[in-house]
Amino acid sequence: MSSNANTIYYTLTDEAPSLATCSLLPIVRTFTSAAGIDVKITDISLAGRILAGFPDYLAEEQRVQDGLAFLGELTQDPGANIVKLPNISASVPQLKDCIAELQGQGYPLPDYPENPESYEQKDVAARYAKVLGSAVNPVLREGNSDRRAPGAVKQFAKKFPHSMGAWSKASRSHADYMRGGDFYSAEQSFTMEQAGTIRIEFVAPDGTVTVKKELALLEGEVVDSMRMSAAMLREFLEETMQDAKDSGVMWSLHVKATMMKVSHPIVFGHAVTVFYKDLFEKHAELFDELGVNPNNGLSSVYEKIQSLPRSKREEIEQDIHDCYEHRPELAMVDSVKGITNLHVPSDVIVDASMPAMIRNGGKMWGPDGKPKDTKAVMPESTYSVLYQEMINFCKTNGAFDPTTCGTVPNVGLMAKKAEEYGSHDKTFEIEEVGTMRVVSEAGDVIMQHEVEPGDIWRACQTKDEAIRDWVKLAVTRSRQSDTPVIFWLDRNRAHDIELIKKVNTYLTEHDTEGLDIRIMTYVEAIRRSMERMLRGRDTISATGNVLRDYLTDLFPIMELGTSAKMLSIVPMLKGGGMYETGAGGSAPKHVQQLQEENHLRWDSLGEFLALAVSLEDMGLKQNNGKAAILAKTLDAATGKLLENNKSPSRKVGELDNRGSHFYLGLYWAQAVAAQTEDAELAAKFTPFAKALEEAEATIVAELEKAQGKPVEEEGYGYYHADRAAIKRIMRPSATLNAVLADANA
Repeated sequence: MSSNANTIYYTLTDEAPSLATCSLLPIVRTFTSAAGIDVKITDISLAGRILAGFPDYLAEEQRVQDGLAFLGELTQDPGANIVKLPNISASVPQLKDCIAELQGQGYPLPDYPENPESYEQKDVAARYAKVLGSAVNPVLREGNSDRRAPGAVKQFAKKFPHSMGAWSKASRSHADYMRGGDFYSAEQSFTMEQAGTIRIEFVAPDGTVTVKKELALLEGEVVDSMRMSAAMLREFLEETMQDAKDSGVMWSLHVKATMMKVSHPIVFGHAVTVFYKDLFEKHAELFDELGVNPNNGLSSVYEKIQSLPRSKREEIEQDIHDCYEHRPELAMVDSVKGITNLHVPSDVIVDASMPAMIRNGGKMWGPDGKPKDTKAVMPESTYSVLYQEMINFCKTNGAFDPTTCGTVPNVGLMAKKAEEYGSHDKTFEIEEVGTMRVVSEAGDVIMQHEVEPGDIWRACQTKDEAIRDWVKLAVTRSRQSDTPVIFWLDRNRAHDIELIKKVNTYLTEHDTEGLDIRIMTYVEAIRRSMERMLRGRDTISATGNVLRDYLTDLFPIMELGTSAKMLSIVPMLKGGGMYETGAGGSAPKHVQQLQEENHLRWDSLGEFLALAVSLEDMGLKQNNGKAAILAKTLDAATGKLLENNKSPSRKVGELDNRGSHFYLGLYWAQAVAAQTEDAELAAKFTPFAKALEEAEATIVAELEKAQGKPVEEEGYGYYHADRAAIKRIMRPSATLNAVLADANA
């Protein structure tokens, strides 16, 4: 038996999910301890990952376990059981903020070197690079993804539908993307016939060859290479801005600068320098001296000019404002504070921002605080077409109706760093004219692109084992749920052509009799899925890694109002399991409200769902009958919580995250006490349920009384919070704490 049997590894992450964990875990452990299950915390927060990367800079008592490395090793254990909460995929500004907070707490970390020159600076930069962007998921996702809306959640959405903005057939909102010069138009792909090594090389005009990377590949592995033209990107951006200005719609940029931590920040930087072209041309030399980095957004300008004399700062600030006179209105992240769409790259993430725009009737917020029609710019066309298809569909059919619409669960190909999210170490910004090529061990050129300065070139890998398992998971989910499956694969895209061959081959390994399994282009697939969804029918989407990320926000936000309520299961290739608790895109706003009003509206529903499946899995694999009962009763408690509308409210003074946790504990205890399969469990939880029932009014009153005041004085830190302070904030009910203590005595 695995040494990790009967242990659930619960991740400590960031922002609102981290706060919620402090409130929920004492309740969870009260139940799991009765089944002999140990729930252990493993820190994979941004701050924790930074500290783990610099042990030689820290005092002995400041050093921490490398939680991510530990869990990475655990994924290879058949007994692994991991409950993963949303974590920050850090942009450079977020990384720098976190470093500054840790330094302020006495951790002697080095500053982030934006332009490393010395060996030491390059070493520091390399360590920090390991925590940027999608640093966590590629390590932990050693399996493919199964994401769906559980029945209880779907029924709740139908009974208590979220608001949907009205769509007008006259809406001028639309998506815009490159028609040439992007990754899609330049993609090349091949499949390794046998295991071997390939080289990524740059060839200068004089024939000099520089080896950029060597890769050891497995038999059957799919490898892609692609190039985005910087010149054509900038031309496209200029055209879209002028078109938005002429047509009177707002302009907004939607990229994934956190997960796509190398390529998309560069794209973001081009958008900044094109929009503020006059500013960057006028102050080019000064900005270069100051170290302004447009890839970090306009905020980099404001940050770097703080060292200048006041008169010079005011001149530059006036030049910034002058730019707006010649440009279209820019969509806002925060109209009140004047934070624009181009302020910080981590503020607008395409998979969250585009569904929010579509849900809001195609509108985004303008500088005057009013919603307006928008040109949504997503330069890379590969998946951008999907959003335009949904916009067209909503213009024709109106907004989706949560009370009647079907659901689109997802089976995602993501194991072993599949596809684009595993491309960071193979992405290069070209410095001179030449050729980027992929060469075999024998010296044969497999793929190549002519490149120019500023171009972005990248290669991606997808292992055969991951593809085969993905097909198996799709067939299994189709059979289990009696739901059609569509493999979203574009027969005109180089990478997908290779995958289509494999999908057709691996489907023959399974019994597909009676199943509706199709392969369709992205446009065909989303049209069919939306048509079925409109009629209340369900359709499984089987997609690649990035598209998995996009669709598991897009459809849930239409169906449920949020992607945080999705059940996300990752069956590991080695037999273990990871259970993800939903998206964390709105977490920063939740923390802001907590800081100002001591009210946390974060909904832990995703955690409840993930934990139930985690317990169910443990019951099966470890033959733990009590775990199986806890899983069933937790599902029942979650259903009752939804039925009684005990999810967190957005308004201070009403039930928040902490109150929702109390009610989950109450309903769970009642369900365990009422079940008849295990008399010992029933006897243990009957007095606990009774104590919670009798104290309900007092506990709710204590939790509400704690609200309405700022929490800064509690010693709260944003990235690296004092755990004692968090405990004071998130466990303010003395009565509930006492009941829990008695139950665990």
